[in-house]
Amino acid sequence: MMFLLIFLKIAYVLDVNHLATQSQEGDTDQTRATCAKQGEDELLYRGHILNALSDRLFDLYSSIKSPLEIWNALEQKYNNEKQGTYKFLTMNYFKFAMHDGFSIMDQVHEMQIYVSKLKDLKIEIPESIQVGAIIAEIPLSWNNYRNKLLYSTEDSSIDQLLKHLRIEEETRIPDKMHQMQPNSKVNYASKKNKNTNPNGVGKKRKSL
Repeated sequence: MMFLLIFLKIAYVLDVNHLATQSQEGDTDQTRATCAKQGEDELLYRGHILNALSDRLFDLYSSIKSPLEIWNALEQKYNNEKQGTYKFLTMNYFKFAMHDGFSIMDQVHEMQIYVSKLKDLKIEIPESIQVGAIIAEIPLSWNNYRNKLLYSTEDSSIDQLLKHLRIEEETRIPDKMHQMQPNSKVNYASKKNKNTNPNGVGKKRKSL
């Protein structure tokens, strides 16, 4: 919006030092022309601002005649919403909890989405805090690995940590599959035994 208004050379009406003037009796033709131009620019500016608003905001601000007042009101509203969004994202980031049964990397990616959204709001979370937050939320099944990271003397960057977690997760996948195989064999054997009558009833008699 501001770019458009600058392009149209009417952004000066937002200058707090700019005072709208009205032509008075005895003014020169040049002064009257300047006053008329300012009035037209303010009207044009107001129209562009209102035209960019949603229907709800248009109904809310259309009664305000001064484009500067409309702009200041919108700026205040935006800043309030920005503060609310910042608090909401920050709260969700630090309350984020990882759970067993889901991909660690997918859950870490969700945490990093919050970091990216906060960055869009000009809120930077230091990398060391990001690393600490991820390690703190590693689920219980990874407890030994989490302790290893906590007591490591090496300071890892976020990229290094993600690399280690990815390798560890890929290493655990074959282990899980291996652990599941004996269970499947036991289940199969159990099912087979159920189909066999333990008392021998139903067996064919040997021919004499």
